[in-house]
Amino acid sequence: MVLTAETVLPMLMNIYMMLFFLQIPNQHNAGAGGHQPAVFRMAELDADLDHILPSPVLPPSWAKLVVGLVAIVCFARSYDGDFVFDDSEAIVNNKDLQAETPLGDLWHHDFWGSRLSSNTSHKSYRPLTVLTFRINYYLSGGFYPVGFHVVNILLHSGISVLMVDVFSVLLGGLQYTSKGRRLHLAPRASLLAALLFAVHPVHTECVAGVVGRADLLCALFFLLSFLGYCKAFRESTKEGTHSSTFWVLLSIFLGAVAMLCKEQGITVLGLNAVFDILVIGKFNVLEIVQKVLHKDKSLENLGMLRNGGLLFRMTLLTSGGAGMLYVRWRIMGTGPPTFTEVDNPASFADSVLVRAINYNYYYSLNAWLLLCPWWLCFDWSMGCIPLIKSVRDWRVIAVAALWFCLIGLIFQALCSGDGHKRRILTLGLGFLVIPFLPASNLFFRVGFVVAERVLYLPSVGYCVLLTFGFGALSKHTRKKKFIAAVMLGIVLINMLRCVVRSGQWRSEEQLFRSALSVCPLNAKVHYNIGKNLADKGNQTAAIRYYREAVRLNPKYVHAMNNLGNILKERNELQEAEELLSLAVQIQPDFAAAWMNLGIVQNSLKRFEAAEQSYRTAIKHRRKYPDCYYNLGRLTQAGRDPETTLHKYADLNRHVDALNAWRNATVLKPEHSLAWNNMIILLDNTGNLAQAEAVGREALGLIPNDHSLMFSLANVLGKSQKYKESEALFLKAIKANPNTASYHGNLAVLYHRWGHLDLAKKHYEISLQLDPTAPGTKENYGLLRRKLEQMQKKDV
Repeated sequence: MVLTAETVLPMLMNIYMMLFFLQIPNQHNAGAGGHQPAVFRMAELDADLDHILPSPVLPPSWAKLVVGLVAIVCFARSYDGDFVFDDSEAIVNNKDLQAETPLGDLWHHDFWGSRLSSNTSHKSYRPLTVLTFRINYYLSGGFYPVGFHVVNILLHSGISVLMVDVFSVLLGGLQYTSKGRRLHLAPRASLLAALLFAVHPVHTECVAGVVGRADLLCALFFLLSFLGYCKAFRESTKEGTHSSTFWVLLSIFLGAVAMLCKEQGITVLGLNAVFDILVIGKFNVLEIVQKVLHKDKSLENLGMLRNGGLLFRMTLLTSGGAGMLYVRWRIMGTGPPTFTEVDNPASFADSVLVRAINYNYYYSLNAWLLLCPWWLCFDWSMGCIPLIKSVRDWRVIAVAALWFCLIGLIFQALCSGDGHKRRILTLGLGFLVIPFLPASNLFFRVGFVVAERVLYLPSVGYCVLLTFGFGALSKHTRKKKFIAAVMLGIVLINMLRCVVRSGQWRSEEQLFRSALSVCPLNAKVHYNIGKNLADKGNQTAAIRYYREAVRLNPKYVHAMNNLGNILKERNELQEAEELLSLAVQIQPDFAAAWMNLGIVQNSLKRFEAAEQSYRTAIKHRRKYPDCYYNLGRLTQAGRDPETTLHKYADLNRHVDALNAWRNATVLKPEHSLAWNNMIILLDNTGNLAQAEAVGREALGLIPNDHSLMFSLANVLGKSQKYKESEALFLKAIKANPNTASYHGNLAVLYHRWGHLDLAKKHYEISLQLDPTAPGTKENYGLLRRKLEQMQKKDV
């Protein structure tokens, strides 16, 4: 990591402000207003930070327009990017997006398109997010990424606009009068906080990565739920604050919608409860604790619980949350997802102390990404963050620094006599901590180490605290112009970082390579670069990155499998077999590695071992069409699979081969190679009628496949159906005019049919395309001799 002026300036200012306002002395008695009714007095609000911040005042509509446009500018560069990283599995390979999949299946499948009841399911239940992907697919007419990216950018812009209202509540206040509820706006503070949120670089993964829409939609309904709960408190009387049950229930409903976009959404109910108890109820936790410790029986707050309806609202929130979790558990069907050690190594540590230290270190890294979002990576697993195994590790300092800041903030939130300051710090900490809890490993194991996408909602709390820090600095210094310049500088630097980072998310190559400087020890980074290079045909470079991935993580079975595949294609069969054998030894249920091992063993002429590997692959993955195809194929090494004799055929196991290929076509009807091999085997064994029936069935399913046209044309020609055979040959040649065998076999048809001139023409074309074709050369010689004899007879 390289320190530059652009990284150091915002980092130091953020840290300085956080530490500075922690030390601001209390100006009032800590017990003041500890159990007053939930009415924010104007006298309290006159001293708020909105009058202190050195920032411009814009009308609400203009402020929202500015924030929305700035949010678009930050991430507009990603609008024409590709589908990258997880987008492939969640979108391109997800059948739930396609029209032929019933809409009802979305409610029984996980985010990746697998059935929730499956033991291999990731258990990410986000049907509403998948529904928006499906609408995108329908409106775009296919998998065109521009439409998907544009929706994400607009969602972030809309959420940033909504933040102006959210921050008005968090940083301004709510005032109640006898006529009803009125929102006291904080135009300067809310504009600054909303801008800080809109331009935060840690949001790039959510906005530029299409799968980040789950976090965006969750945040949208999360914030609407929170604002709805705020709206519930609409009037004040002498007896206290009355709330609207309708708005409370609507807030719970919006929380359920947020949870159906991403699981994190349910935490809004906890945030609403904190808001109700500590802000609306104005509970002074420290004062209550002191009374309990001193056995003071005059806990007037308990009376307020009954009079203010707090118990009723808490009952509604608790019941709503319990109901959501119950329904979620019933739909999920089985236990939590199964993760491996490489996904979250700390959770597999034997020592409770090691787990606790590392979890806290992960929290400090998340905090660092909020403070200084300069080093960003698409994936933080697989050795990117080595485990802390001893308290002597210097990284423990980061854990101590995190808790020093958190305890200081909590102390200020609980003990401050300034009600306005206490409320802002409480809500800021609430937004920072509560939405992060599902990713904390406290309640269940999560499948990642650090994930930037989960910080989208917690960054709201960070922006609240940072804005309050700016206000604290402005209040205690005369250099307001300097503070304003620093604020503007942080916004502009973050905007620049967003633009740069959005560009890196436009393609997998840029995204993966950008991670090398951040996480050079991450085996997955090297694996993904290697995979990207292999897809582009650069096998030599791909091998280098795959080897590095295996070196960094000797148990990385996917890297072994892909490396073994490339070595197999380069005919380095011995090393390929060693790698694939090790992969299935490490992970015995790795079906793809078993199949690839079978292919290598087949190439080494170890046919029995190959067959056993194929059958093991099918045992672990019942629906595996490619494996059924290879099981039927089992060809002799080094020969063309379309023309060679099959081992099953050699062993008089025609029925087994046909059954294997038929299984492949049942599981994958568009598997043209399996169809082709069935036609060829039936043709070679003289079953022309059956071969013709299979060929017609295949073309009915894959009407534009020229190889199937060619195979069926051969069968029809042998059955003396010359006209129909000719039509299929010509159609195949039109689709693929430079294939020598197509012209050569059409020439044979014309030769048999008696159209000798046409036969001569296509023999010559075939030989031009492939002068070494022995069969064509021989047949052409026979035709020429026949034509010469005919000419002599004519003479």
